[in-house]
Amino acid sequence: MQLFRSILAALTLGGALSLATASARAQSNDLSRADEAVLDMAQAYKQHDRKRLSNLLSAAKGSTLEHWAAYWELSTRLDEASKSEIEGFLSRYGGSYQEDRLRADWLLQLGRNREWATFRQQFAQYRMGDDRAIQCYGLWSDWATSRADVAAAVQDLWLAQREPDEACAGIAEELINAKKLPAQAAWVRARIGFENDRLRMATQAVGMLNDKWVKTVNAIYLNPGKYLNDKLTALRPQTRELVSLALIRQAYLEPQEAAVEVEKLRWRAQLSSEERSWIWGVIGKRAAQKGEPVALDYYAKGRFDQMHEDHVVWAARAALRASRWPQVQQAIASLPQSLRNEPTWVYWHARAVLAQAGGEAVRNQALTDLQSISGLRGFYEQLAADELGQRSTVPPRPAAPTPEEKEAAKQNPGLQRALLAIRIGLRSEGVREWNYSVNLHIKGGMDDRSLLAAADLACRAEVWDRCINTSERTKGVIDMEQRFPMPFKAAVVARAQSIGLDPAYVYGLIRQESRFIMDAKSGVGASGLMQVMPATAKWTAKKIGLADFTPAKLSERDTNIAIGTGYLKLVLDSFNGSMPLAAAAYNAGPSRPRAWRGASGGPTMEGAAWAESIPFHETRDYVKKVLSNTTMYATLLSGQPQSIKARLGTVGPLDAATPEQGLDLP
Repeated sequence: MQLFRSILAALTLGGALSLATASARAQSNDLSRADEAVLDMAQAYKQHDRKRLSNLLSAAKGSTLEHWAAYWELSTRLDEASKSEIEGFLSRYGGSYQEDRLRADWLLQLGRNREWATFRQQFAQYRMGDDRAIQCYGLWSDWATSRADVAAAVQDLWLAQREPDEACAGIAEELINAKKLPAQAAWVRARIGFENDRLRMATQAVGMLNDKWVKTVNAIYLNPGKYLNDKLTALRPQTRELVSLALIRQAYLEPQEAAVEVEKLRWRAQLSSEERSWIWGVIGKRAAQKGEPVALDYYAKGRFDQMHEDHVVWAARAALRASRWPQVQQAIASLPQSLRNEPTWVYWHARAVLAQAGGEAVRNQALTDLQSISGLRGFYEQLAADELGQRSTVPPRPAAPTPEEKEAAKQNPGLQRALLAIRIGLRSEGVREWNYSVNLHIKGGMDDRSLLAAADLACRAEVWDRCINTSERTKGVIDMEQRFPMPFKAAVVARAQSIGLDPAYVYGLIRQESRFIMDAKSGVGASGLMQVMPATAKWTAKKIGLADFTPAKLSERDTNIAIGTGYLKLVLDSFNGSMPLAAAAYNAGPSRPRAWRGASGGPTMEGAAWAESIPFHETRDYVKKVLSNTTMYATLLSGQPQSIKARLGTVGPLDAATPEQGLDLP
């Protein structure tokens, strides 16, 4: 039976890939034979078919995408290739994304094999620099070859990782054994793993200290209460750290139970101040994520300077929900400087200062801080402008790219490859190569004028996601019409207005959902411009009276817009016109934002404070971006200054006087 399932899975994968390739060919009748071979190689690469890749390589010669063909073929047999063959590839395709990508693959292999001499030679030429594992291998090579002091850098990289890996964990273990990195770093790593429900992180870290403790850590993860109730726990060696893990796990599962447990005399006596503060930080964080007002009381039992920065961020969010401005200010002031400098916390710190009685100098500084981030670039920049009485307006368009600038973008080899890859169905490869080609840190990068020209190239090719993302990279000049394009304007505006929706809201949502990619598909099955799930589409079609609907029609532009706007309107009406609540419901489902509103009798919050306190990172980011997008689209569509705060409104618990409607929403 298992063999049958494996064969069936392989056939299903092959069929899906064949259909994708056939679709790409149907849309690109002008493909050369070399391009056809590249598409076949893309399929073989996904199936890990080394033999077919090698057989097809010669046929791909001469294609614009030959770089990809050569990369796929060599990368699948990198462990067998000679150094001279690899170096030959790097030389032949020098300056390209594929060169740097293969070098990254090779660096990982060299690091795993501890071939430090070759690693260091290649690491010096590595341009992307964004792979944390390669960074850790780089530090490992420094330690291995010169005993450089790399402990602090390794600790920062290792603790920031959210999944276990060989590179950062390997050098961390070596430094711990050499007494260069304290054992406490492993316990901190284990704590982070437990509070984020990543058991493997914790067992890997604790196993570095003593393999025998791994079994105990597994048992704690499964049943922290049983471990804490064991009468021998307090008497065993090394239990302080294990007790901390048990309390952290209990806090993750049920913060109230953990709060009762940590107050017991035996734990108060056994645990250090730092350990207790960290545990209270986890309890407070989990309570804050559940929207429980008691979260701030939990935080008050510990010290911010002994908590993880993520705990303190959630303390600030809990205080925002309660409009407890002194606590907002205290929490933000306790964050690392790098976080305090982010627009999110510059904005809320200034708001906290202005909400309290303070001297003129203090208030002026808060206004100066708001002014420092005020602008059009994002959610908090727009909020800061609103707070200063400056509505969002469209700045004058910069001079259009010159013919020479347009030609330079058109002739850029990386952009050429990217556009062709996207056109023939290799979107993932095309997006990666495009991003590499416009990255400011690669090969000297592109200046603002070059970025505008590259964005213009993508816009004219109707590759809207690259148009938007590239335009957003400019620093000194901003072309808002380029950043906020309106494809299918007649269809979107007509449909939105016909059902009483703000077209700007629809555009703000589409820009975030799909970046106007017609055939966009999510990992969970949502599809099209408005990323509608098949079951939701079927339900909505019945509600809005759309006859002859089938899930296959979701790929049709007008049907997708009709279904998506129809569902958005139903959701918006259900939440009594609240744009942030409706956006959250569109992303996370209607039941979650209802819970996030808080219990009956709870506080009514500013829409911005509610959005910042959403417990899901993806939905929190989504709501803020949709509302920011909506404000800019409203400015472009109306030609009038707009207020993001007006769209955010306020959010409070369900009120009997204004109950939600349509509670049968899927």
